[in-house]
Amino acid sequence: MIAHVPNLISLARLAAVPAVIWCVLAGENVAAFWIFLIAGLSDAVDGLIAKRLNVTSQFGAWLDPLADKTLLVGTYVALTLRDALPMWLTILVVFRDVFIIGGALTVQALTQRFHVEPLMISKLNTALQIGLIVVVMAERAYFPLPPHLVVWGAAVVAATTVLSGAAYAITWSRRVTAWERERREGEQPKE
Repeated sequence: MIAHVPNLISLARLAAVPAVIWCVLAGENVAAFWIFLIAGLSDAVDGLIAKRLNVTSQFGAWLDPLADKTLLVGTYVALTLRDALPMWLTILVVFRDVFIIGGALTVQALTQRFHVEPLMISKLNTALQIGLIVVVMAERAYFPLPPHLVVWGAAVVAATTVLSGAAYAITWSRRVTAWERERREGEQPKE
């Protein structure tokens, strides 16, 4: 049973997405803040449990980032529709996630041996994306923050989003190149 706990936490995070989006769009700022905060923290909890108890699975390796991406993209879009985040940032965040998903599927199709492993810059980017949403939601729910905090936060998130996308592109390019080299060497006739 304990082996399923990280996956159940990821599924709960995925299930929280519609509630967060509805609360943001309905102006239920306090509820949106708390649901998102708990869902965001659950990302760290499921990963910690999986690693500490050594209960990782291939299903979890795909489910966890799916839950993260769905939560972040849905919340970024909802906050943009409520004029709480700039449209350009949301477009960048969504494009990066589509790029990563498309890239992962392409590498899998080409090599038939792709496995999911988040890069450190991607983990940092996810943490910063979550942090920016928490700041924006806290401001909407509870108290005004310094006006430049969201502007600087958006700039940092944008920078790590671009770096993360570039890092994945480089990593995948190297993997496909190595796979093609191995394939060509395997096809060469032996003397």
